[in-house]
Amino acid sequence: MAVENEVKGTLIAEHRRTDKDTGSPEVQIALHTARIRELTEHLKTHAKDHHSRRGLLLLVGKQRRLLNYLRDTDVERYRALVAKLGIRR
Repeated sequence: MAVENEVKGTLIAEHRRTDKDTGSPEVQIALHTARIRELTEHLKTHAKDHHSRRGLLLLVGKQRRLLNYLRDTDVERYRALVAKLGIRR
């Protein structure tokens, strides 16, 4: 199941850059991180769910591309986001 609306709303509110921002790299990475953590927990109990595993791998790749983009465009925003989300890179 996707990230719930309440959780999604709070994530967007925490990471947005302007009042109506929903698509900045920070917001997208935060949403992907929440979904990745959710799928990781799911796969701990359902080890043979290969369809969800494929979705997880696609999300990780998309998150990595967004992080690379943010790192290349603005290093300070990148460092702040990695520290805030607790992402190891």
